Amino acid sequence: MPGENILAIDNGTQSIRAMIFDPNGILLAKSRVLIEDYIVPEPGLFEQKPEVFWDSLCDACTALWQIPGVDKSSINAVALTTQRSTLINLDKNGTPLRNAIVWLDQRRVEGLPPVSGLWGAAFFLSGMRETVSYLQAEAECNWIRINQPDIWDNTHKFLLLSGYLTYRLTGNFTDSIGCQVGYLPFDYKNQNWASPWDWKWQAVPMSKDILPQLVPPSKSLGTISAEAARLTGIPEGLPLIAAAADKACEVIGAGCLEPNIACLSYGTTATINTTHKKYTEVIPLIPPYPSAVPDSYSLEIQIYRGYWMVTWFKKEFGHNELRLAEKHGVQPEDLLDDLVNSVPPGSMGLMLQPFWSPGLKKPGPEAKGAVVGFGDVHTRAHFYRSILEGLAYALREGAESTVRRSHIPITEIRVAGGGSQSNAAMQLTADIFGLPVYRPHVYEASGLGAAIDAAVGVGLYPDFKSAVSHMTHLGDSFEPNMENQKIYNDLYNRVYLKMYKRLKPLYEEIREITGYPQKY
Repeated sequence: MPGENILAIDNGTQSIRAMIFDPNGILLAKSRVLIEDYIVPEPGLFEQKPEVFWDSLCDACTALWQIPGVDKSSINAVALTTQRSTLINLDKNGTPLRNAIVWLDQRRVEGLPPVSGLWGAAFFLSGMRETVSYLQAEAECNWIRINQPDIWDNTHKFLLLSGYLTYRLTGNFTDSIGCQVGYLPFDYKNQNWASPWDWKWQAVPMSKDILPQLVPPSKSLGTISAEAARLTGIPEGLPLIAAAADKACEVIGAGCLEPNIACLSYGTTATINTTHKKYTEVIPLIPPYPSAVPDSYSLEIQIYRGYWMVTWFKKEFGHNELRLAEKHGVQPEDLLDDLVNSVPPGSMGLMLQPFWSPGLKKPGPEAKGAVVGFGDVHTRAHFYRSILEGLAYALREGAESTVRRSHIPITEIRVAGGGSQSNAAMQLTADIFGLPVYRPHVYEASGLGAAIDAAVGVGLYPDFKSAVSHMTHLGDSFEPNMENQKIYNDLYNRVYLKMYKRLKPLYEEIREITGYPQKY
């Protein structure tokens, strides 16, 4: 008889982790395999061989079984969570037809015919035509259909990474509803493939037959096949329970089950998410994503490049910290925290707008990043702190937009992702939001969220409220410093909130003159 532990597999952007959690949410064992560098055929294009993801999953699981004390017989079920919006074309034999297009990819296809008929008229009258055109241009399937028609014509299944790995683990073309984040004909309100008359089939033309069967989170996707068991070491026949995409799993893994508790993700893409039962579009026509909880929605605001900016800063300006960290055997982030704490809150007026990549509405497709307020007193330290502050300002703005649309105040914040390991970032987040901020008890919040789905799915807990209550716990807490909060409130309300409106006309002029970002 299997035990009560859960095997959670998390395929992130930089690595794949295989983890074992017990029914109390304690991480018992973990192995991590770095993903090979992504393939960049041209600037702005990001691809990966699908086999790299699968082979890395196999390696991570194989390494897990080598850890002393790990007992396969203790595992009751398997759950999978992955990076979002990475897409793979398979032929009728289940063989990839091309490299996966990774979510970081910035390719676009212009000149597509607009959505027509009643939908087209409705978008024109509502002023949403440009938004729909943006979605069409960004859709990976449209790029493949136009530029690689032979591949598109031979596509038997068009899957997200989660669907591809589910196929490799079970042999089934199934995927979780909670993983459907991408430019696909998915009805986010009803959480199923769109109805035949929905405008999305015009925007991203494809046959429904090439899409997988969808399963709600906490339901079975199938069982581990004999071939997958041979390659991964996972016991054959264990159920693979549907979880959700990594951000959605991170939300419940951080304990954010109620709409008043927000989850900030300080990852490559920085986000603010809240879990709701009611369908609410924080930005018109931009839907809330499926939650890791069935029949629920994750209201999300994204800062696309987010904590990628920290990596960028280390690469471009943090050579000294990287050298000293290697010399003294510490993490570079520890030294960067010292850099943050060496300058006062507000970075002496240096204000950063973190729109390093464009968006749909605010920021719009014309958006750029901006830093204003430079003076001769400013150093690398001020610049680095202004990056962290700018991201927190942008997420606070997202929180306020969410509250206006949902009418539910946010009273508490949990922070997950790599950036959550910085005490300086956690403290300035508490100060900017004016709310208590907590870390989850475990760094691997997305893996824990997947394990929660599995725990409910196999009956370890009767519902998500019980599972989240037993499996998530508060870690370190950070209370707002009211003196700092006053400085941040003034800078946020009197400066930050006015920056985009003032700079937007200049961004549009830059786009018209240079073509960036539309042509790159």
